Amino acid sequence: MSLRLIEIVLSPGYLNVAEGLIREQNPIDMWDEEITQGRIRIKEEKTPKKSGETKVDKSGKIGTRISREELYSDVEKMTKLSWIFIVLIVLASVVAAVGILRNNVVFIIGAMVIAPALGPNVALSLGTTLSDGDLSRRALKTIFVGSLWAFVFSALIGILLEVNPQIPEIFTRTEVNFGDIALALSAGSAAVLSLSSGLVSALIGVMVAVALLPPLVTMGMLVGAGQWELAIGSLQLFLVNFICVNLAGVITFLFQGVRPLTWWEANRA
Repeated sequence: MSLRLIEIVLSPGYLNVAEGLIREQNPIDMWDEEITQGRIRIKEEKTPKKSGETKVDKSGKIGTRISREELYSDVEKMTKLSWIFIVLIVLASVVAAVGILRNNVVFIIGAMVIAPALGPNVALSLGTTLSDGDLSRRALKTIFVGSLWAFVFSALIGILLEVNPQIPEIFTRTEVNFGDIALALSAGSAAVLSLSSGLVSALIGVMVAVALLPPLVTMGMLVGAGQWELAIGSLQLFLVNFICVNLAGVITFLFQGVRPLTWWEANRA
């Protein structure tokens, strides 16, 4: 985990208690100084953990998750809808469509590197876990707009180019199988673990994009080509993968102890 600086502002009467709690965490250094109205500020830099090192909390649970607030801040930034997000989605859709039509896996994986699918889906999982309606709505909006652009451009490609449903990369994405479900569940869990540990990996984003974008692009091209029955199969695959990615994310957040702060939020979640 990267080096972190924590600043605490509190009344002088709580200084000794705070110092004791902080020293239990083995900080690199800490100091205090007086500011206005007799308050005291304590700053602490936590020791960075080595690769593979775990932390045991007072409840006996083992984990390396970053703080809830930092996780929320990181995820929230990734839900912002911008023209860069849309351009990346369109470019990824075009490259994926070409790769699917040419039955070229390398092209498809290359397209998934471009697609910004990681952030919005993890944000939706976190919003669902915390019963945060605002975060969930922003994530859903970003996912919907991105999916719409991908579908429209894929449909245009299906209209302009010949789409052969017998191409293996198309045919295999017209039905749901257990391999696709396993991929989606694994991608969702890995996405949450990468972000919650503070170690975001580009390869994890590729996993999420592989589960979501190719079925969506396939559906768009089949709609453009007038292959409605096969397009419905691709739509089913996309929806199943989408649900599995986010379901796995919610379960992983719960396993890590990420829960609502109040009982009514917990009931709503």
